[in-house]
Amino acid sequence: MLAITPLYAAPIGLLFLALSVNVIRQRFAHKVSVGDGGETALIKAMRAQSNCAEYAPLTLLLIAMAELQGGPGWFIHMLAGLLLFGRLAHAYGFARTPQIIFLRKSGMYLTFSALLLASLSCLALAL
Repeated sequence: MLAITPLYAAPIGLLFLALSVNVIRQRFAHKVSVGDGGETALIKAMRAQSNCAEYAPLTLLLIAMAELQGGPGWFIHMLAGLLLFGRLAHAYGFARTPQIIFLRKSGMYLTFSALLLASLSCLALAL
């Protein structure tokens, strides 16, 4: 049974929802129904949402598998915390104008660390 991963999946889900609402807001503001209409703010909002959609689901799945395989609780918390803080830092840094490059980069480093460590832990626990 998963006891730890859902604690982190829920706020990441809420972050994705907020990023999605921002895309909708930008579509209304710029009257763009399909595509990006060449609107920089809409393109930025779409990429922030897409970036979250590209990294969060796979990493959460790997963390959940590590938890189900009996990974230590502290390690699952660490992996999920890296992902959560990485996604929050990236989204916040990316959304600002001008962007906060340090937060954007830090967010990606944290996310990549979670993805790498979760992948390796799944392999190690499976063997």
